[in-house]
Amino acid sequence: MSFANATPAAKTTWLVLVAISLCHMINDIMQSLLAALYPLLALEFDLSFWQIGLMTFAFQVTASLFQPVVGLVTDKRPMPQSLPVGMGSTLCGLVLLATAQSYAGLLVGAMLIGIGSAVFHPEASRVARLASGGKFGTAQSLFQVGGNFGSALGPLLAAFIVVPLGRPSVAAFALLALIGMVILNRVGLWYGALARASAAKGRIAPTHGLSRNRVIWAITVLAILTFSKNAYTASLTSYYTFFLIERFDLGIMAAQQMLFLFLAATAAGVMLGGLIGDRFGPLVVIWVSILGVLPFTLLLPHVGLAMTGVLSVVIGTIIASAFPAIVVYAQGLLPGRVGLVAGIFFGFAFGMGGIAAAVLGVLADARGIVWVYQACAFLPALGLMTVFLPTRRRLAS
Repeated sequence: MSFANATPAAKTTWLVLVAISLCHMINDIMQSLLAALYPLLALEFDLSFWQIGLMTFAFQVTASLFQPVVGLVTDKRPMPQSLPVGMGSTLCGLVLLATAQSYAGLLVGAMLIGIGSAVFHPEASRVARLASGGKFGTAQSLFQVGGNFGSALGPLLAAFIVVPLGRPSVAAFALLALIGMVILNRVGLWYGALARASAAKGRIAPTHGLSRNRVIWAITVLAILTFSKNAYTASLTSYYTFFLIERFDLGIMAAQQMLFLFLAATAAGVMLGGLIGDRFGPLVVIWVSILGVLPFTLLLPHVGLAMTGVLSVVIGTIIASAFPAIVVYAQGLLPGRVGLVAGIFFGFAFGMGGIAAAVLGVLADARGIVWVYQACAFLPALGLMTVFLPTRRRLAS
């Protein structure tokens, strides 16, 4: 079936959703390889924790700066063919990571991957909503679960391919990026046809009756909740392997496999968040996923290896369910601004994760990696701020 021949309709266009989710998986495999490479890069280039944190900062903050701009521009003028262009930037960054001979080259490679994410996420999120047929939470989750699954596969592929074969083997993953560019080109044709058909409808007016200040405050609260989620998640994605190696004396491959368990759990959590959100509303998911994970994060730094694995799965499942709910809730606050919402929250997620990774790297050098996990355990307590969000009834009125 050709994406170009797909007829936009009120029902869910599953073929497009699966395609965009698959490309999100490919995109995030490339991104997660960066974090999965950290132990190898640390050995090869003699990097400290703050230098590793700076690489995450370069990647994530580059993405955060560009994503809201891309979303704002494409809300006014859709750019369907920007999707394969974004994947191309990620491809170039990956090749540079595989071949760089200096730390500066590694930073540039990380920034190119960040630019690719900035271009990809706002337009891809818009495609997911357009193809949702009204199942906004499910569509957003299906789109995001591709990314989470890709993030989970990255460390696993690194453990079984990159670690044994060395850093240059990363360049082989460029083939996946080329496949993604071909698929995104076809998605772009479907998206372009739909955009032309709906161009005359104009921007959707708000239907919730909330004041501008109330909307701004609600978006601010969502941003704080996103910070708490992503700052904690950054402590795991960037430093979990180091924590396991230091505390339990694991090898690099075993630590990468443990990281895979956590990231696979986040993929499951994302999908559950969308399905539950469509049934009970995104606000319920936000309450449970942010504040509900607190007891488990508090326990994690104080248990043995087996229980650490179990808790990482529980934490990943619960905390990951928040993000699709946050995005869908924000889209309800700002109807017709899908690209801007995606740009703000995907970009904010990257940016806050990057800043957190850099700060946590400095703290890990100064206080130790175990202390970092003990301090980060309290971040989900910010979930109490959910009380300031408008209720489902107020948002629908």
